[in-house]
Amino acid sequence: MTERHSTPDKEQIALLEPFDRLALNLIEVISTAQQATRALHELADATALGFDTESKPTFARNEASGGPHIVQLATLDKAYIFQLEDTGCRDAVARLLQAPTLIKAGFGLGDDRRRIIHKLGVDPQGVLDLNHIFRERGYRKDMGVRGAVAVLFNRRFIKSRKATTSNWANARLSDAQIIYAANDAYAALRVYHALGLTGDSTRKTFG
Repeated sequence: MTERHSTPDKEQIALLEPFDRLALNLIEVISTAQQATRALHELADATALGFDTESKPTFARNEASGGPHIVQLATLDKAYIFQLEDTGCRDAVARLLQAPTLIKAGFGLGDDRRRIIHKLGVDPQGVLDLNHIFRERGYRKDMGVRGAVAVLFNRRFIKSRKATTSNWANARLSDAQIIYAANDAYAALRVYHALGLTGDSTRKTFG
């Protein structure tokens, strides 16, 4: 029987020191085919990336989002935000997401797969939902990036509610959006490494 572990609540997490995030100068927004080609070259040797997506929120019943509007991929040194309006950007992201030996680690990715298939026409491979790993290790069903950062690093991961519900379809993203999106992917990769999953290519699944 798997031992059950407790996780810090919101009040406990609020008392922790902030998690060190990637600064703006370590984040690149990819919006053209030329930038996408350069990003693919920089990521050619990666074996694992932090992964997340963002979609324009919907507030009306039956309103379609059309997302994802951006895809975030991160190494331990840099994050890339791919805007998906440009065909070259979509093609570059599709290549990365289809690569079965490149692990893309993130949290709560169940809805992302459906959106990606609809938007990009590809079924992502090598995707690891870290919530599954925490469940296997006896934590509550959905750990999420905040809980994972608190448990593994004893730090508070800052997420802006304003950025969460902002318009991710904007051609020009704000600095707050860029930092928010990039660090969701970056923190996921930090968690992936802290869990000792480096080189583990056997558990690749969406939630």
